Amino acid sequence: MAFGRSSRTGAMHAVSPVEPLTLKILVAGGFGVGKTTLVSAVSEIRPLRTEELLSEPGVGIDDTGGVEGKSTTTVAMDFGRITLREDLVLYLFGTPGQDRFWFLWDELAQGALGAVVLADTRRLADCFAAVDYFERRGIPFTVAVNCFDGAERHPVVTVREALDLDPEVPVLLCDARDRESVKDVLVGVVEHAMSLARARRRSLSAGA
Repeated sequence: MAFGRSSRTGAMHAVSPVEPLTLKILVAGGFGVGKTTLVSAVSEIRPLRTEELLSEPGVGIDDTGGVEGKSTTTVAMDFGRITLREDLVLYLFGTPGQDRFWFLWDELAQGALGAVVLADTRRLADCFAAVDYFERRGIPFTVAVNCFDGAERHPVVTVREALDLDPEVPVLLCDARDRESVKDVLVGVVEHAMSLARARRRSLSAGA
């Protein structure tokens, strides 16, 4: 409990701490793109993971091209939390990347302010489904290109054109292993979503 001084008597009085604003952010993308790594890198709590070993049922279904060293897969979600400011907390929900877990996405997306679509330029087509999902549902999203070691780097404009993104969708380069890099992406998502919300309110006010 914080304390403040009364302006009239000089007596101390209790000041209730301000409850922080909590926002829900999804982290989506293709199989093996680094979603679990991103959540783990930035979470201030021990992240909840639902990873299982890749098994025989996934053979021929989970495309491990480009991520041959991957031995586990998320089967429900990853969960983490980060405090961006004293008055702003983000809850992060990492979605499973395989098509057979799409039925979980609608539930995870409920109440989300926005999303990060994590992309790997070696397998860029793997994030098409996530981009389409958020576009169709009107959920603001930012594309974050995970710069894997040894992967060819492409200009942002090239990635934007390849994904056929609307002009207002931010495209950022990041390292999903680096906390500060991930924080920059999350700040970008929040700012983008807030900007779209303000624009909608102005549009509604003008039409009233």
